[in-house]
Amino acid sequence: MTTMNISLPQTLKQFVDEQVSGRGYGTGSEYIRDLIRRDQDRQKLRALVFEGAESKEWEPVDDAFFARLHELALKSE
Repeated sequence: MTTMNISLPQTLKQFVDEQVSGRGYGTGSEYIRDLIRRDQDRQKLRALVFEGAESKEWEPVDDAFFARLHELALKSE
């Protein structure tokens, strides 16, 4: 693992410290890594949404669609 140093104003440092103590993170680094991972996930999801929007194939989003989606989610548990 490599090291990256960042500078934060006192208000942001205090916010990070509050998140660490209040949300069960062991260190500020763990909190920052989690934020970065979540941002990566968000960017991947955004790319998939745009890919799907540009797709010529589609199906109606109705009750049957959500029922199939629910079944797939249960199978992946």
